[in-house]
Amino acid sequence: MANARFYGTGRRKKSIARVYLVPGTGKVTINKRDIDEYLVLETLKVVVRQPLVATETEGKFDVIVNVKGGGYTGQAGAIRHGIARALLQADEEYRPVLKKAGFLTRDPRMKERKKYGLKAARRAPQFSKR
Repeated sequence: MANARFYGTGRRKKSIARVYLVPGTGKVTINKRDIDEYLVLETLKVVVRQPLVATETEGKFDVIVNVKGGGYTGQAGAIRHGIARALLQADEEYRPVLKKAGFLTRDPRMKERKKYGLKAARRAPQFSKR
């Protein structure tokens, strides 16, 4: 693994994360900032680290992430998806563990589009008898 760099693209809602795994000490950097500085909620930090914990590779890789679009929750989900895909490039034997945990599945839920004649996707104009 001399100068190895593993890549994975993660997506969720409107967020797209480009994830690089580099052999290292387990440092997570998101948009050139530390994970503690970028993600405020502790639950989101746990979500990001889930694939590393599941495959027992928490201290083996430095995670470098470039993420854009969406909100914090969507970005955390995209990063998790990207890390899982990058881990597969590092070692194909992680597939059963990651697949069983559901980290390789792209969450298909998106914002529903606004329809004409309505105020939002499903919100109709207020009804009045007269």
